[in-house]
Amino acid sequence: MKAETKFYRDTWAEVNLDHITYNVKETLKLLPAGEKLFAVVKANAYGHGDIQVAKTAVEAGAQGLAVAFFDEALSVKKAGLHVPLLVLGASSPHAAQIAAEQQISLAVFHLEWLKEAEKQLTEDQVLHVHIKCDTGMGRLGVKTVEELNALAAFIKESPKLFLEGVFTHFATADELNTDYFEEQYSVFKEMIGALEVKPPYIHCANSAASLRFEKAYFNAVRLGISMYGLSPSDEMKKELPFPLKQAFSLHTKIVHVKKLNKGEKVSYGATYEAQKEEWIATLPIGYADGWLRKLQGQVVLAGGKRVPIVGRVCMDQCMIRLPEEMPIGTTVTLIGKQKDEEITMDTIAEKMETINYEVPCIITARVPRIYKQNGEITEIVNPLVN
Repeated sequence: MKAETKFYRDTWAEVNLDHITYNVKETLKLLPAGEKLFAVVKANAYGHGDIQVAKTAVEAGAQGLAVAFFDEALSVKKAGLHVPLLVLGASSPHAAQIAAEQQISLAVFHLEWLKEAEKQLTEDQVLHVHIKCDTGMGRLGVKTVEELNALAAFIKESPKLFLEGVFTHFATADELNTDYFEEQYSVFKEMIGALEVKPPYIHCANSAASLRFEKAYFNAVRLGISMYGLSPSDEMKKELPFPLKQAFSLHTKIVHVKKLNKGEKVSYGATYEAQKEEWIATLPIGYADGWLRKLQGQVVLAGGKRVPIVGRVCMDQCMIRLPEEMPIGTTVTLIGKQKDEEITMDTIAEKMETINYEVPCIITARVPRIYKQNGEITEIVNPLVN
């Protein structure tokens, strides 16, 4: 075990880096020779750990990385990886100088932004940029060929700017109805066709499009949610070209066990009342960890059995009803496998009335992350102790 960082609370998340590797390699098999794959590690790699996932993805064959914001890019840079790193979202033009120094590419979609960014650069600096096109997402990007060409022309004339890429983002690539996807694809294809000189990277395929639509590859794709082993949507699961492997699991341990008599109550608001003599266990995880109050009633795994959360989830703790007395220290799996049972990320998302993307993202930093590769613990990250 190479890990040195310790943690003392009985709650932790595990990230299986072998599953990250598998999901990247299986996606690469779908791509034509020469096609580039950007691994999306924004939002601390969807809660999995940006540096650890970035290193694993690149080792698995990803040729580039992408994040949402410039600060995230600076964090990923600490991994020391020599691959293209793209900021997909809006950045301040005042970040241009540091971006050029750090070889971080920025998304652009305003001519005035380019003019201001150019002023920030020294004579010997060149900033790499990707023009974002809004083909129907309604979020960021230029909407017309005229706007696109105006930005491309300005970049071409500037010795301080280099057009490295052009891209867009699909709004409905994960839906079975492909009408709107086709509209966006056609708009993007038209915009690319209007460019006098094509940049090195042309990309529009997110996870859903990468796994479904070969024509959307152009010469690069962006692998996000599916790199972590999660389907972009429930309805798309039957469209997946290979089985995804979920990388994230969440565990805790029983810290207290007590017997309740019929009529005794549990937690805030006394919303749960024992209907008979029951064994109740306390777990050291709550909504401050991202295990939200909506999860009251959710089933977790203890001793390989499915047991319910009873009473309201507290800030730092929650309670479960056991089928029989279990010892303090018993491992409880909230997300993941235990013996023959499994609680998936999709199950938790359904209970929370959200999408699977949100679940690992909201598991807070005070939950230590244990990284495993080839069956061994390679690192433990615990910001509270580091």
